[in-house]
Amino acid sequence: MPAAGFMDLDQACADPSHPAPHMVPSASRFAAAMSAQGVVRERPVVVYDSLGLFSAARAWWLLQAMGHEQVAVLNGGLPAWQRAGLPVNTSAPRDIEPSRYSARWRAQRCCDAETVLASLAQPRVRVIDARGAARFAGRVAEPRPGVRAGHIPGSVNLPFDRLLVQGRLRPQAELRAAFEAVGATAQHRLIFSCGSGVTACVLALAAQQAGYTDWSVYDGSWSEWGAEPSLPLAVGEE
Repeated sequence: MPAAGFMDLDQACADPSHPAPHMVPSASRFAAAMSAQGVVRERPVVVYDSLGLFSAARAWWLLQAMGHEQVAVLNGGLPAWQRAGLPVNTSAPRDIEPSRYSARWRAQRCCDAETVLASLAQPRVRVIDARGAARFAGRVAEPRPGVRAGHIPGSVNLPFDRLLVQGRLRPQAELRAAFEAVGATAQHRLIFSCGSGVTACVLALAAQQAGYTDWSVYDGSWSEWGAEPSLPLAVGEE
């Protein structure tokens, strides 16, 4: 897309010291990455990806969690843009004038394994897993070495692709119905998990669109939980 920059969720916008993939970076590391891309805190940012809606949701969540107020996701991403016949750029990346970006971490949009573990005894918390049904039930091996198969005890399964049609979020009423079908009501605090914290953000974006306000993303997700043998494990259907 013309004039677009690149948000590197695996390296520049991640914590390289953590064993789990693309974990949240420090505010200073994130600010440096945004400054290099010329992002200005007071200006709107639109994020998209090449699949329709996948990693763009992670970028949206991370920007919001770092205090950027005006962030939108291009629904349908690059495929929708191209189907609409809009211009794309295939030349070398443009020269970017660096900015002086500042980040302010909002801890309420993110939680760790300790918080998730404590929430399992709280009836008003619903942990929702965005992975496919076979991975959630532990019927297939996890793709990452050393990670157990199964799910967080008490969590429910809502595969992220059920919330999409051709890479776009479903209408608000359908999103709300999907969350209600797994027992998520307006009275629940929602915690989203997945394999490595990416598609959990698709659930977060969908929940916000559906009107939920009390939610957070478990950043380490199953790549962290499943690799820690001291944490409880469940297999089979929810």
